[in-house]
Amino acid sequence: MYLITVFGNLLIVLAISSDSHLHTPMYFFLSNLSFVDICFTSTTIPKMLVNIQTQSKVITYEGCITQMYFFILFVVLDDFLLTVMAYDRFVAICHPLHYTVIMHPQLCGLLVLVSWIMIVSLFYLTSLGVYLSSPATHNARSSATASVLYTVVTPMLNPFIYSLRNKDIKGALKRSFGMTA
Repeated sequence: MYLITVFGNLLIVLAISSDSHLHTPMYFFLSNLSFVDICFTSTTIPKMLVNIQTQSKVITYEGCITQMYFFILFVVLDDFLLTVMAYDRFVAICHPLHYTVIMHPQLCGLLVLVSWIMIVSLFYLTSLGVYLSSPATHNARSSATASVLYTVVTPMLNPFIYSLRNKDIKGALKRSFGMTA
């Protein structure tokens, strides 16, 4: 899953940077989101894989502080980029000349908010469940499952959710690999 996350997000970054047709704000934010997702998963997953391989749960204090610093940094960046992307789409959808007659700004704002909450809630609900659970009711297996959900699954799905269903990205990937669009 880590390799799929890195490879999928790297493909998005390369496709957007190599295709001049995709040099728009939406794709700029999307490539940054993909880069942040690579960094986000790379702060915890390699150490987790080493721990699984060595059957060790040890981390130094300095390593823990460094890991938490970058983890929080990339979470905040992820949230900021998702918010900016939502605002960008809100402006693109709700302010064209005739579109405001069909779709009023309150509905567009509500749709953007609901979409943002649905995407981010998976991350926050599982992370809050892990870190705010009582030690008396703490189940290591359910905590590990929830941790994998928000640190691996969400960033792995972002390329599929945001990009690979997009005709422009598919065309850029085909052109990058020399296929006919």
